[in-house]
Amino acid sequence: MTRDVWLARHPYLQPVADLHAQVDAVLAEVIIPSPTIPMWDDYLDDFYSGVPLLRSSMIAIDLNPVGTAVAALLEELASKTLPGTLAEEARALNAELHHDPDAPCRAVGWLLDGDSFAPTSPGLLQYLGWTVLARYLRPVVAAFERWCDEERWLRKYCVTCGASPAMAHLVGIDPGRLRLLSCGRCGTRWRYRRTGCPFCEKEADLPLTVVAVEGEDGLRIDHCNACGGYLKTYNGQGSESVLLADWTSLHLDVVALDRGLKRLASSLYEL
Repeated sequence: MTRDVWLARHPYLQPVADLHAQVDAVLAEVIIPSPTIPMWDDYLDDFYSGVPLLRSSMIAIDLNPVGTAVAALLEELASKTLPGTLAEEARALNAELHHDPDAPCRAVGWLLDGDSFAPTSPGLLQYLGWTVLARYLRPVVAAFERWCDEERWLRKYCVTCGASPAMAHLVGIDPGRLRLLSCGRCGTRWRYRRTGCPFCEKEADLPLTVVAVEGEDGLRIDHCNACGGYLKTYNGQGSESVLLADWTSLHLDVVALDRGLKRLASSLYEL
């Protein structure tokens, strides 16, 4: 499954795809240095204790380049034609991040911890900030995945940033089938037990209710009858880059919300 084929079947997603393409084109011109890979053994105790990588005090990942890159991205986007009110929002955010020398650093802290920084357009900053942050962290996450013992992190939140999962992926064949959870912010995927709710965990021994969506190439909605939370799930193989991108299944979020279900993971597409 290619993105073009998917968009041809779901033309209402084209505006989101166009925004992605425009942001990616601008970001390709922004210089983002490669991060230093941490000494993983320094993080070992926090890893075993369930502390996400970006929240650990035992290792230092320099995130200053992220703030600089977000500011540079916004400066370029502020002069572009963007859909709806996004052009005006980009100009306002650009002014905010360039008015105070500390603002880019504070914006990154807000992305991670929701600190006192109060942007005028939080939805747009979430989207752009995590787009930059995920790209910057790619080599760190790749090295981290090679190092970590995935059997030691069967937790309901992202091992990299601590977010709740936006999606899941079922891989392999029964009886040894695995479920991977997928972060909608940084893109990390991690192991989780095959059954049970990754949100409330109260009914971990009960299967989730499955809502099949006709014609969606292995995409479905799994939801918990205890907490009402749902998880978009890809039950297939070979189209991960398309079908595990949170934005390509926004229509499933609409279906879930129409059924009274709750999205308990954060979304970068509320802009």
